[in-house]
Amino acid sequence: MAEAQRESREGPENDRSEGGQGPRRWPILAALSAAAGVALVIGMGALWPRPSEPPIRIADVSSERLLASGPVVGFAGAEDTHAWLGIPYARPPVGSLRWRAPRPPEAWVDTLDALSFGAPCMQLGSSLGGVPAEDEEGFAGSEDCLTLNVWAPRREADAIDPPDAPLPVMVWIHGGGNRIGQGGGAMYDGARLAGREQVVVVSFNYRLGPFGWLSHPALRAGAEDPLEASGNFGTLDQIRALRWVRSNIAEFGGDPENVTIFGESAGGTNVLALLLAEPAAGLFHRAIAQSGSTRSFSRAEAENPVDGDLPGHRNSSSEAVVALVVRSGLVPDRAAARRYVDGLPSGDLAELLRGRSAREILDVYRDPEGSGWIDLPRVFRDGALLPGGSWLEAYRSGRFHAVPVLLGSNRDEMKLFLSQDPAHVRRYFRVVYRIRDREDYERRARRESELWSRRAVDRPAAALVESGRTEVYAYRFDWDDEPSWLGTDLSTLLGAAHGFELPFLFGTFDLGDPLFNRLIFPERTRSSREQLSERMQAYWAEFARTGRPGRGGRDDLPEWPAWESIGEIAAPLLVLDSETDGGIRVARSGSALGRRKGIQASRLVFQRAGAVR
Repeated sequence: MAEAQRESREGPENDRSEGGQGPRRWPILAALSAAAGVALVIGMGALWPRPSEPPIRIADVSSERLLASGPVVGFAGAEDTHAWLGIPYARPPVGSLRWRAPRPPEAWVDTLDALSFGAPCMQLGSSLGGVPAEDEEGFAGSEDCLTLNVWAPRREADAIDPPDAPLPVMVWIHGGGNRIGQGGGAMYDGARLAGREQVVVVSFNYRLGPFGWLSHPALRAGAEDPLEASGNFGTLDQIRALRWVRSNIAEFGGDPENVTIFGESAGGTNVLALLLAEPAAGLFHRAIAQSGSTRSFSRAEAENPVDGDLPGHRNSSSEAVVALVVRSGLVPDRAAARRYVDGLPSGDLAELLRGRSAREILDVYRDPEGSGWIDLPRVFRDGALLPGGSWLEAYRSGRFHAVPVLLGSNRDEMKLFLSQDPAHVRRYFRVVYRIRDREDYERRARRESELWSRRAVDRPAAALVESGRTEVYAYRFDWDDEPSWLGTDLSTLLGAAHGFELPFLFGTFDLGDPLFNRLIFPERTRSSREQLSERMQAYWAEFARTGRPGRGGRDDLPEWPAWESIGEIAAPLLVLDSETDGGIRVARSGSALGRRKGIQASRLVFQRAGAVR
């Protein structure tokens, strides 16, 4: 609402052009908008592909495998692979199993046709990086969602046993703020990575939002063990998926003694959490955290009311439960709801919560401004599953799983978010963007992206090295070869934005939106993009094979050095970029190598790790 008022006050006549050329006039704006609209209509047929039918997949009998739960058959995938999609790794967490630790799946007798992705977990719809809304109310997914997917180099079932050596396993943990997203879909198709690098790739869904992270005394009172009482149900799902991998991955040619977990954004945060989760010990042997964070929430933040002696989050479980009771019509207002909730025995309150529909629960957290985003505490420092104190301090003291770790971030992380913020960018016809103040935009993006880099890379890397670990590696993704579109330079608007390394890592060049894909990845950049993609896959797979990224198993790539930090000396990292912008090279954290089209994007000099924000 405030932004709408601001828009009304300013008006287009006060807008400054992208290059800071002065005020726009109404006639000029009208003419430009009309021209853009005509161009958009003319080009839409080529830019926006016609809706396509879901692929028809035919079961390949040579892909049949016998798992602990029953037989399963997949299909032939790209790059000479087999794929198995939508395999249950836990029982559906519905009814009495909502807000419980995941249980092993029930066995089946008939062969399971693993030909399509399972349903995404319950969430609000999001077109970019999430799951499109499935109805007018904006909901998507299902609570019955705990499935996983496997891609492996094509082999006959009887060729899996020795003498064939088992293959490294790479388990992907998707991002989305632990509130949206899925492990399936075209964006995370693991066929290219699996086929090109001869690894087994696994992805999976885990519970999201309040279904994945809810800490409340009533649920804790009925928990069967301290881990279930943690409220970190999404983290427990991830551990259950890793246990499934340990028990079953050999049937797909994978090595259960060589498992790499890797994830981006919230997935990277989950990787950093799994390093600290004692029940995950021995379930993975390398870890890659892309654009992650060590941010977590205390029990007080997760549970207390906002007006308590120790205030909780505005969407703490106390606040959410009261809002849910008010919306249910059981009481007239918040004060009455508070008294009602306080008077219920724990078992009755837990039963009441499990009796509400998933949509009712999710709707409580919906942004009243209508952004389609939810905000709530998630990943709790419960003292049982995860440490009760600072993650960084736990790393420094060596209280983590001592495995090789690779950390990284993108040079322009925050531009993905700033580009969607009307305070910084005007948007017309969905695809026409105009930066309000380019100098301010660049300054804000640089500052916030540098802070992200410190949280994702510098601080956790320094803490791990301080504990005595030497197998710590870091990268920065710098690719920014986007074209100009209707007068806007997309390399300035977006650059090496958050999540933009993912299409290169999976080789899909899919960011979750067909039109967006066409804009960001034009045909003229195909050759350079695919070259960088192949090299990144080589580094990631070599790290999975050996615990060292080295030269990516090739002779034509730079040696990736380990992170070293002594005092204020900047630590080495690998810059990932196309050949047109300097290629892959070794730099220093804090060096000013983030250039793009005449603009030097500086990095702050490495500083000692500080407190968790």
